[in-house]
Amino acid sequence: MAKTIVVKQIGSPIRRPKEQRATLVGLGLNKMHKTRELPDTPSTRGMVEKIPHLVEIVEERG
Repeated sequence: MAKTIVVKQIGSPIRRPKEQRATLVGLGLNKMHKTRELPDTPSTRGMVEKIPHLVEIVEERG
C-alpha cells in the first residue's frame, strides 16, 4: 500500500500571491477546511512546505 497524507486547507487564498493560490489549486484545495488525500511524494511535501500558513497535514497513512 502506498503512503499517503491527508492535507487540510486552514487559510484563505484571498490577498495571497498568484503562486500561493496556484499551489493550493495544484493540491486540489479551493475552499476552507477542505481535505484531500494525496500521495506522500517529495513534490507533494514541497508544495505543502511552500504554503504552511494555508495548509496543514492532518494525518499520515500507510
